[in-house]
Amino acid sequence: MFTGVICRRNWALRLSIVLNVCVLLYVCAHFGAVSGPWVEDTYNAAAAAAASPSNPASSVQQDMLYGAAPRPNSTSGTSTEQQQGKLVQEKSPLPASAVPPAAPAAAAVDFKTNESKPEIAVNGEQDKKINLTQQQQITQQNAKRELTLQEAISCNDKSSEPKTAQRGDFWVLYNYVTMSDKPHCWESVTYTTHADYTFLDNLNPLLERWRAPISIALHAPGGDFPPTIEAIKYARTCGSPLVAKLVTFHVYFSSKHVPKMIPSGEKIAAEKVNCSKPAPWVNASVSHMYKSDHKLLYPVNVGRNVARESAPTHYVLASDIELYPSPDLPAKFLEMIRRNDQAPLHKPNPKVFVLSIFEVDEKSLPPANKTALMQMLKAGTAIPFHKKLCSGCHNVPRSKEWQEAAETSGLHVFHVGKRVGSFIHWEPIYIGTNNDPLYDERLSWEGKSDKMTQGYALCVLDYDFMILDNAFLVHRPGIKVFKKDNYRDTLTAKTNILIKKIIIPELKILYGTRKGCAV
Repeated sequence: MFTGVICRRNWALRLSIVLNVCVLLYVCAHFGAVSGPWVEDTYNAAAAAAASPSNPASSVQQDMLYGAAPRPNSTSGTSTEQQQGKLVQEKSPLPASAVPPAAPAAAAVDFKTNESKPEIAVNGEQDKKINLTQQQQITQQNAKRELTLQEAISCNDKSSEPKTAQRGDFWVLYNYVTMSDKPHCWESVTYTTHADYTFLDNLNPLLERWRAPISIALHAPGGDFPPTIEAIKYARTCGSPLVAKLVTFHVYFSSKHVPKMIPSGEKIAAEKVNCSKPAPWVNASVSHMYKSDHKLLYPVNVGRNVARESAPTHYVLASDIELYPSPDLPAKFLEMIRRNDQAPLHKPNPKVFVLSIFEVDEKSLPPANKTALMQMLKAGTAIPFHKKLCSGCHNVPRSKEWQEAAETSGLHVFHVGKRVGSFIHWEPIYIGTNNDPLYDERLSWEGKSDKMTQGYALCVLDYDFMILDNAFLVHRPGIKVFKKDNYRDTLTAKTNILIKKIIIPELKILYGTRKGCAV
């Protein structure tokens, strides 16, 4: 019996061993089917086979799929870029000429200069030298590249839509009758000026020489408004075609002298007049104007500021309507700005571009160029502006050298002047921008010194006065001589007190002070 029990136990042990061996074999077989280092080897072998020369496209597809940089094929002698191009051509339905080339290597950006620079290779000194040479070539090419006018003049276009607004004690009809041309702000220079309607006979000779936008503010209080409207229509209908094309009219008047009726500017622009009749300004009597009857002063600086601020271009020539510029000045000036190849233009100071001014006798025509002007100066038929009235007011630095220097082609900076020393009372007329200080609107034409305070502000702000070599202004024919005017003398005395006790203290607070600057 005992022997039988032992036999049964031996069989059970043997059966258990057999079962354990079977389980162990099953487990080993299961893990061998789903894991193990030989699986990765199998994947790499498959990938290597797919990337063989017999199947180059597969390697590129895998690199693109996972965002890796394309790898060169060391066995084929064909670059990765060529492989990519070939792949695209094979799969694309477009012709080969329409397939874009492979993109160049990415460039690094220098955020201090905002310029792109090619990456410098780190695989060897030869690569470094090659890339540095390429970088130098790119820099030289950029330096030699000529700027366009739009690139050289950074500005934004302004609206020319008509609007009515108050300006201190005045109502202003901005862009009342607009020009048909719509230049971009970098495309030209605007002549900005002021007048009443009796001065509109200057538009034709002015446009003949300027041939660029003009922004004019007309003073038309009360009863002077209707003849002003007729004068605008006459100038547009019967004058030069350039009037309608290039001249924008603004109108302003005191709030105490508002006209009885104001038609729309569109209606004025559309109406024609009978050109067989004389112009409204021909028989106008200044002494019988509404302004004269009511003893109104002429608010010259209101007109200057309205016309200047409304100019459609970045650069403006704030001038008086009787001053005619040398021909082709806008084009020559803009070309000088575009070239930007003169050292004074790169100085950090704020700057304006000054025009020398002259008068010619009433029997002479304004000279067409500097050469003709020099001949007239030698003959005595032309003289510096206001030489017989206030020579210091328009005495330009280095004026004698300017008059003796021969005319050259184009336009350049002849000399950089300052409003100090013997030029402390200088009233320059210049091409500038609307970033320059405005004119004080409390000053009148009758009280004189209407540009002096603005000149003082320019001096305190350390402006550079860039005197242009071949550009100038000529007053309409007729040399001015001094005439005693007791009424204006009284107003001048009052204006001087206003400037000394009120305006200058204000300017010192607003702009500070600078040694040598005065009104």
